[in-house]
Amino acid sequence: MIMVTGANGQLASRTLAELADRGTPALAGSRTPTGAQRHLDFDDPATLDLTGVSTLVLVSAGYAEDDMVIARHRALLHAAGRDGVAHVTYTSLTSAGDHLGFALAHRATERMITTSGLAWTILRNGLYAELFGALLAWTPDGLESAFGTGALAAVARADLAAAAAVVAGEPTAHAGKVYDLVGTPITAGDIADRLGVAHRTIGLGEYRARLLGDANLLPFQPPMLASIATGIRHGFLHDNGPDLVRLLDRPLTDPLAVAADVTAAMR
Repeated sequence: MIMVTGANGQLASRTLAELADRGTPALAGSRTPTGAQRHLDFDDPATLDLTGVSTLVLVSAGYAEDDMVIARHRALLHAAGRDGVAHVTYTSLTSAGDHLGFALAHRATERMITTSGLAWTILRNGLYAELFGALLAWTPDGLESAFGTGALAAVARADLAAAAAVVAGEPTAHAGKVYDLVGTPITAGDIADRLGVAHRTIGLGEYRARLLGDANLLPFQPPMLASIATGIRHGFLHDNGPDLVRLLDRPLTDPLAVAADVTAAMR
């Protein structure tokens, strides 16, 4: 049986829907379970019951400092080894993102998985087109961001979910593989053009100051978001590759359309 963690999150819920559409049975694990979901709280080892699970899709338990994320993943991998899980598929971060402020927890988790003795597949997911669109800000004159003219090989969350479902449904065929799942490069200017407005670039210092002044952000988030901005701005996240198209065996969802829709909805 397949289990997908973080079932109520956007990537995991889409992955479960993809598996259902393919007629592939799967369990849903969640810290806040509903219905038939299995209680799975990474911060409470007593809830980490993976009995009956042969293939585990570990959706990264981010949104925390590195030590907490790594401890959560370590606890789940311990449970996987104890309960007889055969294969772990991990949703990681694109290879181009090694410099990003949240890369370390991903690479540490990859290391734990590949040395665990379990069969594994690493899905190095590119940054979401939805995230790119959400990080642009509206002003009376149009859009502004700290991205400059830099491009991001953005990818629609739905395509990443579909890729996770493909691998989970046939894990043996993908064992020992690391896939870099990125999309078509787009810029903030492309989004502005799509929406028929102007785009203005702000400095990284101004952007960081705004982030630090945002009471809605957790302490680890301003440096994380600033690292994304400088990575895109300075051309470290624009390279695309063939892995995602090959896994899906179809054209990718247009990331520009996805990003622009998210930006437009914030107006």
